[in-house]
Amino acid sequence: MDTAELLRKLCAINAMTGFENKACEAIQGLFQPVCDKAWVDPFFNVIGYKKGFGENPKKIMITAHYDQIGMIVSGYEKNGFLRVSNLGGIDAKALLASEVMVHGKEDLYGIIGAKPPHLLTEQETKKNVKLTELFVDTGLPDEELKQKTVPGDPISIVCEAVSMENGCIAGKSLDNRAGVAVLVLILDQLQALKHENDIYVVATVQEETHLLGAISSSWSLNPDLALVIDVCHGDMPEVDKNLTYPLGKGVAIGMGPAFHRQETKALLEVAKQERIPTQICIEPGDPGTEAWAIQVSHTGIPTLEACIPLRYMHTGIELLLVKDVEWAATLVAKYSATKAGEAIGCEVCC
Repeated sequence: MDTAELLRKLCAINAMTGFENKACEAIQGLFQPVCDKAWVDPFFNVIGYKKGFGENPKKIMITAHYDQIGMIVSGYEKNGFLRVSNLGGIDAKALLASEVMVHGKEDLYGIIGAKPPHLLTEQETKKNVKLTELFVDTGLPDEELKQKTVPGDPISIVCEAVSMENGCIAGKSLDNRAGVAVLVLILDQLQALKHENDIYVVATVQEETHLLGAISSSWSLNPDLALVIDVCHGDMPEVDKNLTYPLGKGVAIGMGPAFHRQETKALLEVAKQERIPTQICIEPGDPGTEAWAIQVSHTGIPTLEACIPLRYMHTGIELLLVKDVEWAATLVAKYSATKAGEAIGCEVCC
């Protein structure tokens, strides 16, 4: 399975947070060939299941959200302009002069308008742009525009994923289609691995707005152990090195109160055995991922986290190293097939 092509295919799917129903069948179609069963739950989480061979198998859940940041039509202005609001934590300053697609009765191309520097007041040059100050220029007459789109329609950024030098890929929605790619690769690798436990991979919804897919799926499946795949901040110039993780240095493993320490230790042992490079991602509190919600589901679910370094998060042109995605998939697949769940119930848990 070509990882770069898989990432390009996933990034081409539009599933703004809260509008995943438009894309769930495409995700399900990627799961089906490499698992025993794949289905979409009532909340539009997409679940792939691989049955284990054990007589009393544990239930292992591996999640990665597939919703993406975007915008939503909030109103009209004269001469073919649309006002917008956010879907998730989109970076407003990175939107200026972007191409977008309004998903109304039909897809409608537009651009994010910006005042030329010649027309900015001195005060405007000193302040950050607000999303409420931006607009989409469709070029359409007002009446035709109102026939094609209404307030509440989602808006995506137009940016085709492209392969770059040195094994990198750049494009929109790599947060967290990279994680979904890991799920597909895990299922593919598990076909050749004998595993005792039942394994559920879940592409979750609405992570960008309060972790709602993680909450609903963890309550529905009630697993014995959960492992969250997400992205973390990749290295770049002029950023605190303590807050970022270099591309190509391996999978960033979460370490902190949200994560089961003995299972995390087992995950790192598998990485060492398989010669998969890792980095430690210290999370002293809320890690900002689905782990925060899953760990307190039901009476508590032992939870781990593996992250892929990603540059320019929550913009329309994110960037990562394909090899990091492949390392994450191999690590989690091998861990799921061998060590996962062995430390659950252990009296020494710290």
